[in-house]
Amino acid sequence: MTHATETNAGHTDIRAGDWIDRYLPAAWRPYARLARLDRPIGTWLLLLPCWWSIALAAPAGGWPDLWLMGLFGVGAVVLRGAGCTLNDILDRKLDARVERTKVRPLPSGQVTVKQAIGFLLAQLLLGLVILLQLNPFAVFLGAASLLLVAAYPLMKRITWWPQAFLGLTFNWGALLGWAAVRGDLGWQPVLLYVGGILWTLGYDTIYAHQDREDDAHVGIKSTALLFGNDSRRWVGGFYAGAFVCWLLALEPMGMFWAISVPLLVTGALMVMQVRGWDMNDPADSLATFRAARFVGMALLVAIIVGIISMPASPAGGGFAPGGHRGLPKPYMQQPMLQIADLAVTAGRR
Repeated sequence: MTHATETNAGHTDIRAGDWIDRYLPAAWRPYARLARLDRPIGTWLLLLPCWWSIALAAPAGGWPDLWLMGLFGVGAVVLRGAGCTLNDILDRKLDARVERTKVRPLPSGQVTVKQAIGFLLAQLLLGLVILLQLNPFAVFLGAASLLLVAAYPLMKRITWWPQAFLGLTFNWGALLGWAAVRGDLGWQPVLLYVGGILWTLGYDTIYAHQDREDDAHVGIKSTALLFGNDSRRWVGGFYAGAFVCWLLALEPMGMFWAISVPLLVTGALMVMQVRGWDMNDPADSLATFRAARFVGMALLVAIIVGIISMPASPAGGGFAPGGHRGLPKPYMQQPMLQIADLAVTAGRR
């Protein structure tokens, strides 16, 4: 289920009179809404896991790669838009039967299916150009995510757990960001990824509570319908699991005060969102869902503060799992030893 915003008239999916209506030519507006440019919350939730791993992969004592963060920012806008466009193409008949979504560009007839497919291909092409700026391993990893992007819109038809598949898809950047910096993977980005999946299970269950009645009527499955009145307990469990995974991912930094403060804020925000959520109020479900981005931002601050506070390695390298900072990779160690032996031999002559 793609993500909405507040409305001025009823519980619909489009906010009339926003910046798209005010500033864009009429012919562009349906495409901007297909790409959800008027609703950036989904872009934030897709982008933040990327930024977590870019920051975590930075050298000890250093800042994250700002070029990569900017590149991933543009990529998140483009690929989130492509995912939403694909979702709307596949769901156009279902969307026409749901109050919140029936005014979207496709079910309302503002664009044709052919036009939407052309727009989707243009977004995917631009996404490919962005992806090719990365190293070969990251390019392969990024291309692999397209399988999840293509499969996700179908999951609400065949499983009660489409939110889990959204988590697999939306948090792929936790792996990709690390790969873009280091050219490999490690257990830390995997823990970020698993934590992100649990986080998404929580916030998207909250989101799905907006459409419980319509979803049940048209046959759409969701964790909101599966959990029912126990949803708060499930969401709290998902958030607790996410927080534990994130703590384990950050453990090599050490839990000193500089990182502890934003981590406490991260955990406190999660608790507040679960306890304060009114699952029977669609507007409150939407507001609570939108607040999830502040959890991701607080975690990002914790990671950045932790990395820049670590002692810099003399070699300028980052830290590896287990606290080994700046060590050469195994395949480099033998040649380096041979060079050292040659240097010692030359010094004796």
